[in-house]
Amino acid sequence: MNRTTLTRRARTALTALAGTGIAAALLATTVAPASADKGAASQRQKPTVVLVHGAFADSTSWNGVIKRLRHDGYPVVAVANPLRSLSGDSAYLRDVLADIDGPVVLAGHSYGGSVISNAATGDGDVKALVYVAAFLPEKGESAVELSGRFPGSTLGEALRPVPVGDPDGSLGTDLYIQNDKFRHQFAADVSRDETELMAVTQRPVTDAALAEGAAEPAWRTIPSWVLVATRDLNIPPKAQQFMAARAGAHTSEVRASHAVSVSQPAKVTAVIEEAARSVR
Repeated sequence: MNRTTLTRRARTALTALAGTGIAAALLATTVAPASADKGAASQRQKPTVVLVHGAFADSTSWNGVIKRLRHDGYPVVAVANPLRSLSGDSAYLRDVLADIDGPVVLAGHSYGGSVISNAATGDGDVKALVYVAAFLPEKGESAVELSGRFPGSTLGEALRPVPVGDPDGSLGTDLYIQNDKFRHQFAADVSRDETELMAVTQRPVTDAALAEGAAEPAWRTIPSWVLVATRDLNIPPKAQQFMAARAGAHTSEVRASHAVSVSQPAKVTAVIEEAARSVR
């Protein structure tokens, strides 16, 4: 049984129970996010934009972009990236995509670029990929390898590792950016008040996820757009430029930190909408 069939059966079961208040609430919270702002498929004029955050962030990092996309009439889904393993995170995203009708523009920030590259391969509904200060790995490449290929990243010295138990009983490691280094490292062009909140609410990524090699990349067959953040201290700008050129992507640059979706939401939105306009 494939993932699409499982999703449809789950939704049918929930609908059958919708006479109760509890079931209605489940439908609102469980079904709605995956089809947020979708409306009737027959009335859709624009592709759904799916946004995938990276490490040390969460879906709220797209808020400024979401506001602008919605204002311009785009259906939007902001995915909660698990940040546990590249293969697992990619499988999760594929499940989310399976529940969206019609064409999709898929955008990823940072490590989210690796996730969208994996998840979109072979998905005929994904019509454009947008990489925002993100990784575009070749098959077998990891985020750790790519960020270290060019000078400029100071992420390693800013990290705080935390040992955690995995579900299988093995020991893993969650990585956080140290709170007192967060603004300089991740979001130097965002206000101090906002970055203090971002530091406290940051989502950790496992070291295994950053070290895992990528699968066959979707950018080989799907048109891609890249926004390079030229003041990025996580992914060196030269690494971003190298990956963009290798993928033959439409490339633009912005003077911004790694947290470009927060500090420059208008520029990020413009690149996403440029990609969306290419969808026919």
